[in-house]
Amino acid sequence: MSAMYRNLMALRHISRRTVSSSARRQVVNKVPEKQKMFQEDNGIPVHLKGGTKDALLYRTTMVLTILGSAFVVYELFNAATPKKKE
Repeated sequence: MSAMYRNLMALRHISRRTVSSSARRQVVNKVPEKQKMFQEDNGIPVHLKGGTKDALLYRTTMVLTILGSAFVVYELFNAATPKKKE
């Protein structure tokens, strides 16, 4: 019973130390840099100003949208046409 109590107290101590030490970590504020980048008037659309990752995400989204739309039209056409009886 006392071993279980010691383990519980050790766990309590570790959890306190983890929470208190993580609060001291400083995080660099990148918001002003991002605001400056996105508010810059350079002719690039805002959804592509993030760089290569944004362009890749945009192109992937467009390809999936076009493929999905084509599939919907195909399925609607199949549903609308009568099937041949064999």
